[in-house]
Amino acid sequence: MNAVEWDRKKHWEEVYRDKPAVETSWYQAHPTVSLLMIEHTGFGPNSSLIDIGGGASLLVDHLLHLGYRDLTVLDVSRAALAQAASRLEHRAVRVDWLEADVTQFTTSRRFNIWHDRAAFHFLTAESDRQRYVGALQAALAPGGQAIIATFAPGGPEKCSGLPIVQYDSSRLIKALGPGFVLLEQQDEKHITPAGREQFFRFFRLEKSRN
Repeated sequence: MNAVEWDRKKHWEEVYRDKPAVETSWYQAHPTVSLLMIEHTGFGPNSSLIDIGGGASLLVDHLLHLGYRDLTVLDVSRAALAQAASRLEHRAVRVDWLEADVTQFTTSRRFNIWHDRAAFHFLTAESDRQRYVGALQAALAPGGQAIIATFAPGGPEKCSGLPIVQYDSSRLIKALGPGFVLLEQQDEKHITPAGREQFFRFFRLEKSRN
């Protein structure tokens, strides 16, 4: 693990060590747009879904309640995953928890749905973005769908003290490269626990079946 990757992990471990998830700016009690877009994929509760950078997000709680049975949560922070598993108590065994940096993620599995709310936009280096796209291409089944949410143009330029990259549809498609078709996009005005507005843009894309 190089110094940049180590610093990324160190940063997020410190974030979740120092505060509970409900005090983080990205906290959502009900991830409405994520759930709506997952529903729009048409795959349903029998599908396999991986939540990238899911950490202590409550998305997994809602999906379990909806009957999803093949759920994976990936995050670079062990502390974030531990918060989520502790919150779910006995239901935590129904989730596959992966402590990993998405830019280093490899798997022999193929998922129907790749969900990422606010992980990709932290990758400011082109090399990191390329590794992310490589992981996405390898893990998502042909015909599978990716839901990626980033800060929208005009939204914040930093999050958790780190610079981010804002995306519109053309910039995201260029970053992902050929092999993905944009099916849907939605904007979200997220209100942080501190009462601040953050503008997100959600993209739902289908991976080529070829």
